Amino acid sequence: MAMSVGKEDGDDVPMSDINTTPLVDVMLVLLIIFLIAVPVVVETVPIALPATAYEARETKPENVELTVRGGPGGTCEVYWGMTPIDSQTLLDRSVKSLEDAIAKVGGAENLTDDTMPEAHIRGDVNTPYKCIGGTIFTMQRAGFARVGFVSEPPAGTGVTRL
Repeated sequence: MAMSVGKEDGDDVPMSDINTTPLVDVMLVLLIIFLIAVPVVVETVPIALPATAYEARETKPENVELTVRGGPGGTCEVYWGMTPIDSQTLLDRSVKSLEDAIAKVGGAENLTDDTMPEAHIRGDVNTPYKCIGGTIFTMQRAGFARVGFVSEPPAGTGVTRL
C-alpha cells in the first residue's frame, strides 16, 4: 500500500485529503443490496384478487332497472326506470315485481337461473356508498337473489355504449 507524502521539492508533509472513491463505491453497493432485498422481505397476506372482465348483460323484461345517485344534503335518490322512488315504495314494488315473475313461470318450484329476475343498479361514480348499499339491502329484503351493477366497459374492448 502506497502513501503520498506531498511535493517533490523536499517538504515531507503527508497529504490530508480524504479519498472518497472507496466510500462512494461501498455506498453504491449497499444501495443496490437494499433495493434488491427490501421487496423480498416485505410480507403480505396471500389472496387471489378478482380479474376484471366485461360481460354483456342480457336484458329481460322481468329485470328491475334502478338508478341510484346522491342528492343534495347527503340524501339518496333512487329511480325505478325514470320514476323517483322512496325506500318503502321500492321494497313494496320489488316484492310485487318478484311475485309477478314467480307467477309467470308457474310458481317458485319452476324458477331457474334463467327465469329468476335480477336487479340491475346503475350508480353514479360520486354516489355515497350508503345509498347504493341501502338499495342492495332493500332488493335483497324483497327476495332478489341476484343484484348486479351496470358499469362502463373497459377501454379498448370495442364495445360502444348506446
